[in-house]
Amino acid sequence: MYYDDIIGQDDIKARLARDVAEGHVPHARLFCGPPGCGKLATALAYAASLLCERPVEGRPCGECPSCKMTARWVHPDLHFTFPVVRPRGRSGDVTSDVYLAQWREQLCRTPYFDMTDWLRAMDVENQQAMIYAAESDAIVQRLSLTASRGGWRVLVVWHPELMNETAANKLLKILEEPPARTAFVLVSDRPDRLLSTIVSRTQRVAFPPLPEEVMARTLSEQRGLDADDARAVAHAAAGSYTRALARLVANEDEALFFDLFVLLMRLSYMRKVKDMHDWAQQVASWGRERQKDFLQYCQRQVRENFVYNFRLPALNYQSRREADFSRRFARFVNERNVVGIMNELAAAQRDIEQNVSPRMVFFDLALKMIVLLIQ
Repeated sequence: MYYDDIIGQDDIKARLARDVAEGHVPHARLFCGPPGCGKLATALAYAASLLCERPVEGRPCGECPSCKMTARWVHPDLHFTFPVVRPRGRSGDVTSDVYLAQWREQLCRTPYFDMTDWLRAMDVENQQAMIYAAESDAIVQRLSLTASRGGWRVLVVWHPELMNETAANKLLKILEEPPARTAFVLVSDRPDRLLSTIVSRTQRVAFPPLPEEVMARTLSEQRGLDADDARAVAHAAAGSYTRALARLVANEDEALFFDLFVLLMRLSYMRKVKDMHDWAQQVASWGRERQKDFLQYCQRQVRENFVYNFRLPALNYQSRREADFSRRFARFVNERNVVGIMNELAAAQRDIEQNVSPRMVFFDLALKMIVLLIQ
């Protein structure tokens, strides 16, 4: 992974390369920003530049033995920490090493992926991933070894906000007394969920969403889309290349999410309580991550339908199918109920995250929509 492979983020790439060239490398950086903006891809290119034996103006040369190992993500001085789940039949905490092969395969496919993609790569879509306490001990063990190539050691932590409390506190101790010539790169969608003491010991790098024109050009050049289709996908992706890639493949989940969102709204408006109960049972049968993705999708559609009423197409980020539905439905999402609907969806997502019974959560949500949609 090189800086030229990263979509947009030119100012950040130039800054990181300049820092490496000038030897101004902080012991810990926090890459934060919205999903799909290229944080992980940039972290990988930054790691490659630190591990390179003959960097060119702070950028990896791509030819030295270290660069060739980094290209396959097998460099002995490059370490990864990421959320995992406990394999079936295994007791106790697990570490990232259990899924290291799957992680490397995912990085070779694309560094633009989200938690749903990663759960699918681990073949555990119905579980919730986290960074266990055992991971912090594994980090200490990895970093206690002398750098194999005599240069930097780099630890990339993906989604550090998913560390349990014990792991987070142990990471804090490592950051307070970092080993020499060791660079930590924390890649987070939600830095507000990190310990403030961890954040204070990192140099923060804020990534903005990707501009539509940059994504559209990339989709045309790398994916062969014609200009109109590329612009439509880039606009609907709302700054996330991960979301743009998801729209290029046959995303069955999003199609299903749309159908179930429409069904929820219709059944609630028509007050078909028995059918609403069946709807709740269907969604409750999914895994927790998929349920959370569905609730996020519903929130996005409510927001899009509210904005649709203002007749400003440039502010809407919908597929053609979603936009067709909004022509008829948007008038039911207005100033009187939009906040209430969004609050109920957010509360349902919070309850799912806290392991409340999904049957109760989704049926209760459906019943509340009855009242909200007539306001």
